[in-house]
Amino acid sequence: MNLVFFDPAQSSGLLPLTYTRPVAELSIGGLTISQKWNKRLNTEGSWLTKEYLQPIYPFRFTTDNTFINGAVLPNDVLVSEVTQLALGHGLRDKNGTIAWRSGQWSSDLMPQEIIWHEFESEVTRILNSYDIFTVNAQEIQADFDLLTRSAISAPIPSWVQCNDSSKVFVADHAQLEHCTLNTSQGPIYIGSGAQIMDGALLRGPLFIGDNAVIKMGAKIYGGTTIGPYCKAGGEISNSVMMGYSNKGHDGFLGNSVLGFWCNLGADTNTSNLKNNYDEVRLWDYARERFAHTGLQFCGLIMGDHSKCAINTAFNTGTVVGVSANVFGAGFPKNFIPSFSWGGAGSMTTYSLNKAVETAKRVTQRRGIEWTAQDQGLFEAIFEASKSWRRD
Repeated sequence: MNLVFFDPAQSSGLLPLTYTRPVAELSIGGLTISQKWNKRLNTEGSWLTKEYLQPIYPFRFTTDNTFINGAVLPNDVLVSEVTQLALGHGLRDKNGTIAWRSGQWSSDLMPQEIIWHEFESEVTRILNSYDIFTVNAQEIQADFDLLTRSAISAPIPSWVQCNDSSKVFVADHAQLEHCTLNTSQGPIYIGSGAQIMDGALLRGPLFIGDNAVIKMGAKIYGGTTIGPYCKAGGEISNSVMMGYSNKGHDGFLGNSVLGFWCNLGADTNTSNLKNNYDEVRLWDYARERFAHTGLQFCGLIMGDHSKCAINTAFNTGTVVGVSANVFGAGFPKNFIPSFSWGGAGSMTTYSLNKAVETAKRVTQRRGIEWTAQDQGLFEAIFEASKSWRRD
């Protein structure tokens, strides 16, 4: 089966996270959306995405392709239906296209002569950035079941306090010091090479990726994903750190999503609840204004490579774009465009050259080379996001 993950036509609600990746590469639970499908179908899909992302995420077309909406999360019933699709047939529900199978190609992606079947069961779509933390707890459980189905956990050390070891999976080479694992509300997955330091209090459902570090005394509540190579400290609740990002010190992060290569300075705090308990509004790129989320709890959405200084205080429902550098006293604005420099007092453009210099230093510290593709990505996003910057 040749899987092709396509970005849905209406995906602006996932910005700024999808400036740097196709929709199917968003991390939710313990895996990206594409990994969830690939593992269930034992294949490796390709992508149809923005033109500037296509060199990084290549597209593979054959005489028999199954096209998957990159915003749709798989489940057992849906995967079974997709695998039974015949050529020229597709699945959809009341909210739109789910998948189809075809050997044909057309300029608008979808061939004209598809026989559609209505999918009656529940489908979970990721349409907005805040959907990621909203469904994260259920996806941690689903990915835990998927990843541990035929795997054997390493033993939990005797000095670790754990109320139910059957709901904990510890991968090889993980290091657990004197910490507490509470699985009363859901499972805990600890990836290969992860380090859980002394005094950390972990409550499931929780996913800790490969080589992540949980700092001493950290308090991490359920519904949280700490992605690969992340460093996490302080208090974190119902949040997703996708990968290579740091919140290594005290401070609160709640109902939030951080992309790759983000860094929150010491004592950074995010408000996730308004003082009047009102519904949170979040910046809507398509409408060019703040829009209602239907949520009472919503904290920070931060794109890849963005940073903030020590003691930064983010207000409820703040969106920070790609490669922004936030600092200074007071609450920054609730929408900070990509490649911005400054804080509550003033905000200017973070020049492309300086942003690249910083990104190179950050990636090279982790032993990862800055490539021509990375350079092209920054240049494309700088251009795509320029209309939002107001110097």
